[in-house]
Parts: sequence; C-alpha cells; structure tokens
Amino acid sequence: MTDSIRLAKRIAEMLPCSRREAEQYIEGGWVSVDGVVIEEQGFRVLPQQQIALLPQATLAPIEPVTILFNKQPGYPSAPTTSIDALITPENRASDDRSGKQFLKRHLTGLNLVLPLDTQAGGLLVFTQEWQIARKLTDDSAKVEQECIVEVAGELMPDGLKLLNHGLSMNGKPLPAMKVSWQNETRLRFAFKALQSNQIVRICEMVGLKVVAIKRIRIGRVPMSGLQVGRWRYLLPYEQF
Repeated sequence: MTDSIRLAKRIAEMLPCSRREAEQYIEGGWVSVDGVVIEEQGFRVLPQQQIALLPQATLAPIEPVTILFNKQPGYPSAPTTSIDALITPENRASDDRSGKQFLKRHLTGLNLVLPLDTQAGGLLVFTQEWQIARKLTDDSAKVEQECIVEVAGELMPDGLKLLNHGLSMNGKPLPAMKVSWQNETRLRFAFKALQSNQIVRICEMVGLKVVAIKRIRIGRVPMSGLQVGRWRYLLPYEQF
C-alpha cells in the first residue's frame, strides 16, 4: 500500500498526541479502523479509512490478567497449538462478570501453573501476574486442591482410611489428604503437594481404578459453573 501510513502516526496527527501515546491507545484496544478494533501497532491505514478513538479510551497501563479455563479430559494442558487458539473471544464464558475487554495482549506471557495430566480435566490457571505464578509454583505445597475422582472396582478394607493417611510412594510417606465418598462411584480428594498422576497410583494401591479426574478448586478459587472448554477472567476479589 504505497499511500498507507502507520496507524500510530495517523492517531498522533488526529488527536493530537505523541506517537508513544498513540501506540498505547492501540495496545489498549481503544482504536477502530472502519469500525473494527485494531490492536497491532504496526497496522497500516489508507487516507480514506475511518479512524476512531473509542469514547472510554484511556492511557492507563494495561493490568496483567489471570485466566481460569475448564480443560476437557484428553486435551493436553500445554497444547501444541498456540495459546491464542485455546483462549479466544468465542469460547469466553458468557457469564464472565469481570467487565474486562478481551485484548490480544492478555495472551502474551501467560504462564500455565499447576498443569493437569492429559487425561484429567477441570480447572486450569493461566496468569500474567507474577505474584500468582509464584504462589502456585513456589508455594504450591501450601495450596489445597480439590478433585472429583470417578473410580471403578472394590475398595479394600480400611482403604478409605489409608487414602486419608498412611500410604507411601517411592519409599516416602504421602502427605495427609481428605478423601471421602461423594456418591457410589466418585471420591472427593482435597490435598496439597500431590499430582493428578499420583492419584491414579494411590487409588490402585487400595483396589480402585481411576476412570476420570476433574479438578474443581485451587486454593480458595472454585471452578463453579464454568463450562468445559470455556474461560473467564479471575475476579478482583478472588484469591488463591
């Protein structure tokens, strides 16, 4: 496009403002070109195209975000496709109450913390916030997780007692857990410093075969009504 110029330059001339401020407006999702919001700084426009700054536009810094995702069993926690194929405007939960505008920048530098095995489903956390990443990695042994585990087979005598406390793995005693029956085929596990693949092994130790695992809570943040394959932003008052 020989007559095209960078969108940031056009914005700087139109407002007027500095080139850096124009780039901030674009990064924040506050600029539309012919009615379509553009977030790419390097985007180029023609003289006849209509440029608009949205009424609520602000130069306030874009705050880092944390995203909750309900993973489908059988889907890898770290997909081979890029994260922007997993977190899209189309599969955002319709009841997301955060009020946040979805930005492509929200997908940059997202860290997956406390991943699940491929066959397990349920709550995943992706975050740009270093405080949350540190708490759920460095301090993960202090953060309680809750899973619903569907099982088959016959529980050995005192099996439930052993699951709660008394089993060892690789010669080391496992930390105490809270395990109880939710119904005839589902156990509720509440634990710290345990991985989902270890749940499979300890269930086998007491005569049970794991059919499915779904994580429903991390710390004080439950998955609640988040549907499979949907995501939402962590709310300001929610803390792990």
